[in-house]
Amino acid sequence: MKRSLFRQLVTYVMQSVTLGSLTALATTAAINQPSYAGSATFFCGKSKGVPVTFARTQDGRKVTIVRWTSNNYFPPPWTAQRRCVEVSRRFQRSNDNGTLKNITTGTLRGEPVVCAGTSQNPRCVDDNLLLTLKRGVNPTDTLRRLLDRRGLAAGNILNEYDRDTINIDFELYLDNATVEPD
Repeated sequence: MKRSLFRQLVTYVMQSVTLGSLTALATTAAINQPSYAGSATFFCGKSKGVPVTFARTQDGRKVTIVRWTSNNYFPPPWTAQRRCVEVSRRFQRSNDNGTLKNITTGTLRGEPVVCAGTSQNPRCVDDNLLLTLKRGVNPTDTLRRLLDRRGLAAGNILNEYDRDTINIDFELYLDNATVEPD
């Protein structure tokens, strides 16, 4: 009887150790999975005296996202510097939320906008708004001009649906964009 009880105890302990080990391995694997939210940090900086929305990638590259060259785009108080700060914050928020997979153009409250989403051609809403464009502009052309063209040159990044809709695979864009010298 003592041997039977001893075997049951050993079996229970072994099962507990095995289960604990598997749980620890699964937790470690889940924690070490790459996360898009951690792949870049967005911030407003300056390049040659001009406000620029930058991404600092996980591998340390500093990538130009938008150069804010005009203070006349919107009326005060929306200067180039203020737009840079606000749009950088929105990129970071979308990145943190895991929704900065694709960038597209659309309309929100009658205004042409650029927004983020997890799929191609997402619907633009307040939660995924990156920036508002000037009325009357072609959103596709404007987005191309705003984003550093060198990042778009890699191919398979840009999908055009029609004259007013463009979709950019933002993960590929960051992977292929050129680096801003420090």
